[in-house]
Formats: sequence, C-alpha cells, structure tokens
Amino acid sequence: MIDTEHLGVKIFEYIDALAELSEHPDHLTRCSLTREHKQANAMVEQWMQTAGMTTHTDAIGNIIGRYAGQTEASDESAKAPALLLGSHLDTVRNGGRFDGMLGVITPLVCIGALNAHGIRLPFAVEVVGFCDEEGVRFPSTLFGSRAIAGTLNSDTLDQCDENGISIANALRDFGLDPDNLKSAQRAVTDFLGFVEIHIEQGPVLETQNIPVGVVSAISGAARYQVSVTGQAGHAGTVPMSLRQDALTGAAECLLAIENVCSDHEGLVATVGEIKASPGATNVIPGHVEFSIDIRSSEDSIRQMAEREIANIFAQIAIDRKLDIQPVKTYEAGSVDCDKQLTRLLADSIESFGYPVQTMPSGAGHDAMALAELTRIAMLFVRCKGGISHHPDESITVQDAHAVADVLLRFLQRFDPAALTAG
Repeated sequence: MIDTEHLGVKIFEYIDALAELSEHPDHLTRCSLTREHKQANAMVEQWMQTAGMTTHTDAIGNIIGRYAGQTEASDESAKAPALLLGSHLDTVRNGGRFDGMLGVITPLVCIGALNAHGIRLPFAVEVVGFCDEEGVRFPSTLFGSRAIAGTLNSDTLDQCDENGISIANALRDFGLDPDNLKSAQRAVTDFLGFVEIHIEQGPVLETQNIPVGVVSAISGAARYQVSVTGQAGHAGTVPMSLRQDALTGAAECLLAIENVCSDHEGLVATVGEIKASPGATNVIPGHVEFSIDIRSSEDSIRQMAEREIANIFAQIAIDRKLDIQPVKTYEAGSVDCDKQLTRLLADSIESFGYPVQTMPSGAGHDAMALAELTRIAMLFVRCKGGISHHPDESITVQDAHAVADVLLRFLQRFDPAALTAG
C-alpha cells in the first residue's frame, strides 16, 4: 500500500522550483531551446533519476525518463513497450506555473512513489517533458511531440525566432545536432499509449466541484484572416444610405459568427484581432481586417459552421456593396481519445468516490501529435476560475494529491494484455 499523503505537497515543491527558471525576473516565461529550458531539463532529469528512471535528452530537446517494467528490470535485453506519460516544459510569455509542468511532475512523483516502495509494474513507463508545445519562440508548435511521432518535417528547422535564430541553430546552441533529428522519432511498437495530465484551462470542473475529469476529445480548429474592403469617405458628407462602411460590415460579420456558433453546443468561435483603417475619427473606415478562431470536437460541425459563415459573409458583401475575403490560415482536425484508456481513467476516478465528468478539450495539447503514433487519453485537473496562460493560474495541493491518487491507481490497474486493437 502506497502512502500518498505527501504527493500533492511534493508536486507543488517541484513545480515551484521549475517556476523559478524564467527568462524574465518578474514573471514566468520559458521558451523552447533557451538557457532556462536547458536548466529545466537538467532539473527534471535529476528528479527522474532520483525516482528510479534512466534518462536521456533526445535530438529535439525532449527530456525522457524510463522506469523499467518487471521483466525489463531483471533482463536488460527484454525491453518492452512503454506507457508514455508527460506534457510540456515551455510556457507562454507571462504565463502560469501549472500549464504543462503539472503533466510532467505528477507522473514523475508517482513513479518515485512506486520506486520508493520497490514496486515494478508489468510494463515500462516513460515520462517525457516535451520541449515545445506553446509555439511562442518559433512559428512552429508541438515540435517536441511531433518529432517523436515522426510528423515533424525537417524544413521546420529552418524557421526563425524574432532574432533570426533558426530552430536548427537553437538546437546546436542547446548542445544537440539538428542533422540527427530522425533519431527522435519513435516506433509504433515503442508505446502502449500516451496519457497526458493537464489543468482544465476552463471552469467546468470548478463549477461541478470535482477535482479531476476525463477528456473525450481534443477539438479541431480552423483560423481565418478576413479582409473587408469598402470605400473610405468623409464622416460628415456621405449619407448613411450611400456608405460602403467596411467597419459596420465587419460588425455584422462578427455578429453572424456569434449567432452561427451559438446554435451548436460545443462549437465556439472567437474574433481576437480587428484593425480598421485609415483609423481616423472623421473618416469612414474603408478597410478592416479581423481574425476568426473556430473550434469543435466534431469536425463535421465545425466545417458546416465555416460554410454557413462564408455564405453569410457573401450575402453581407452583396447587401453592403463590400468585398469580403476570408482566407484560411490554419486547420487541425479533432482527435478522439481512446475509449479503453479513457474508461480505465474513469474507473480510477470513480474508485475514489468522485463523479466522472467527461468533456472535450477546446485547447490544443501534445496528445494531438502523439495520436499519430499511439492511442491517447487525458486527465483534466480543476483550476481556479478556469484561468490559464496567466500568472494567476492555480490549483490546490489537495487537487494535486487527488490526481496523483488517480494516476497511481490507473497505473496499478493498467493491463496491456487487456487492450484490444482499434
């Protein structure tokens, strides 16, 4: 029987230590392949080794620890597929300390608890701290997990940060060889699955007063840049009936987006950027640009909404004598979580008397990239006010303890032989 009473406190101690490794003295910013990232890898590697894991940094900068299974521990030639656990160690600028880090530290601490009690599982476990999920320093994102999945194009290494440093050169500065990128790729047979723990980044669990929840799917997303062109004119001399006001046309577009997405549960859209020109008080706006971010856990619903929005935009353009051009700049399909792993996680939650809250994730995660390689599942942890990507991001020690309990029970009940194909 494992005494788990101290695990929540230990998780917080480790996360607080990681939060000190920041590029800015007044807030937490840790971008991929920086000095602070290298320090974080070294710190996590030391903790992994203390927890009984063998460690290495792969060719893209992921830090990986392996806890050998029962057979492997007694026979080094019997290397078996591993259950992969983890998340990312980079942050957004002026971010919070739990996003990403919780998903690395929780499994690390749990493995340490197993090791302290001399418990080896009938399968190996690997814990990974991915080098990049946020995509803050470079235009690319998820390149740590995509490298493992084998979906990272080598051309991505040519992308540069704002100082003109390419990913390839950043890898060299990190002490790695970008020409060795392929060695980071893992085989399908290497893994039994991937489980990621993450703060919810939303208010559902807090509203339901539940510490942990199970993710059903990771939402697909599309992004657009929309250009609305009308005719600039004098604010005092052009009658309202004769105007080709790009801004009022854009406003009608924004309300149309809201109306379309309000009709479908789980479908969300955001206009986060808008710019009107020429931008003078006494001039009718002749041109507007705005962004759209639209997401759903069901691609068919998202794509239907995209078509409906495009048709409404076309009608607004006719009615207002405007030119409206939406251009898709990004698209990623939704990813379903594996039903068997999800059921096992739900059973572990229920075993502690918690109700099982199942929900989609509206945010992107490393699990999306790993789904190209192996079956995936996710656990969400309640966060205060649903706040994330912000210094006020927080969870409680009690909830950290709760998710550690759930993960340990999941690991001790997990049976690779019971997994069926598909």
